[in-house]
Amino acid sequence: MKKLFLAISLITLIVMTASVVFAATTDKFEVVDDQVCTIKINDYCDFEKKMISYDLEKRQVTIQLKITNNSIVDKPNGEVMLVLDDSNSMNEQTSTGKQRGELVFGAAKALVTKLLSNSDNVKIGIVKFSTNPDLDLEGTIQDASLVSELTNNESDLLSAIDNIEKIGIRTDLDSGLTLATNYFSNENTNKYIVVLTDGVPNVALDLGKTNQGYKDSVINKTKSTLQSLAENYNIITMLTGISNADSEATGSTYTYGQIIEKVFGTADNPTAGKFYYISDSQIENTVNNDIYSDLLSKPQAITDIKINDYFPQEIVDNFDFAYVSEPTKGTISQSIDSENKIVWSLDNLGSGETATVQYTLTLKDNYSSDIVNRVLDTNEKIDITYKDFDGTNKNKTSDDTPKVKITQIKTPDNTPSNDPTTSNTILPKAGSTTIMTIILILTCAAGISGIKMFKLNNIIHK
Repeated sequence: MKKLFLAISLITLIVMTASVVFAATTDKFEVVDDQVCTIKINDYCDFEKKMISYDLEKRQVTIQLKITNNSIVDKPNGEVMLVLDDSNSMNEQTSTGKQRGELVFGAAKALVTKLLSNSDNVKIGIVKFSTNPDLDLEGTIQDASLVSELTNNESDLLSAIDNIEKIGIRTDLDSGLTLATNYFSNENTNKYIVVLTDGVPNVALDLGKTNQGYKDSVINKTKSTLQSLAENYNIITMLTGISNADSEATGSTYTYGQIIEKVFGTADNPTAGKFYYISDSQIENTVNNDIYSDLLSKPQAITDIKINDYFPQEIVDNFDFAYVSEPTKGTISQSIDSENKIVWSLDNLGSGETATVQYTLTLKDNYSSDIVNRVLDTNEKIDITYKDFDGTNKNKTSDDTPKVKITQIKTPDNTPSNDPTTSNTILPKAGSTTIMTIILILTCAAGISGIKMFKLNNIIHK
């Protein structure tokens, strides 16, 4: 009986030890901070890293990287000054059967209507130029005059264009350009000067009477004005109605075509902005398609983007990393590299575009006891390098990150929890399965020994 008592006592001790072991080696996986990392790339572009979901039973979190370009495209935006040639050559009949002024001013009116109907954020003003009927004023700013200040009132603008008389004798583009700049606002917005002309410049400001004509003085002065204005304004010039480009200009050693190229450049290599050198039959299409397109807000893209996502060593050692899917744009490292990072590369991100990539971090079965009862950063930092809208190289960084924790539980795993949210979150620590197996084997061995001793004892006492 004494031996039987000892066997039973041994079994009881083993069971009690097993309970203590299980109570001390159960851990809980939890998300302790779902902090969002937000990086302002520029006024329109943002980067965001955040935990979008987690599965406590699987010991897994899903993290998303997202980059967005919210810049707006295809909307006219800003201030447009139409600089219209009102010389009497606008009354000439063209091969289309219409007077040139009818074509040019008609296209200008259509452009006004199209711009204002497609945007609430554009204002238009009008300046006319040629030369003043008073010869004493020729070569002064009074070769040009204001037709309409900046407005978005369509009917007023159309009426103003209709009232232009087209009576000037010569062409002082310099005066029209210079006067137009006086009527822009001080607002920080897009500013455009759109020139519609049918004349080769032969008058310019501040040259005196003897230096006017198709001369280098006028060529250089007009070209200089175009170049200087291009530093602050978007210049778009349409020249039409030149049928004698190969003829030598009156009082000059240059042909009209040579003067045009010296002043305006070419379509491929303009002096300033955009230059359209066209026939009368192309006026309507050029103004209402090409020039209209030039006035739209251009798509703006950030380029050469590299997003470096760094992980702490303890995450690399204790969690399995996997992508949910391929990135929606660009390419990304297949796995965490030797520097504990993944690299997401995008050639560009255009206006209105968003790109994302998602990955999971899953706690390994054999995680280290060193991470128990510690708050773990799921990422170390984010570094972003890119070229901004203006082509300059920029970089941004942040160490904000979601955090998780493996918490040791002090109660046996068969004790009901008072917190209903912690169901399915109690995890056996690495090695507890082995211990359990050993304990069961010992328990069974002890039980068998006890039974044998009990039977032997009965046989002896019979």
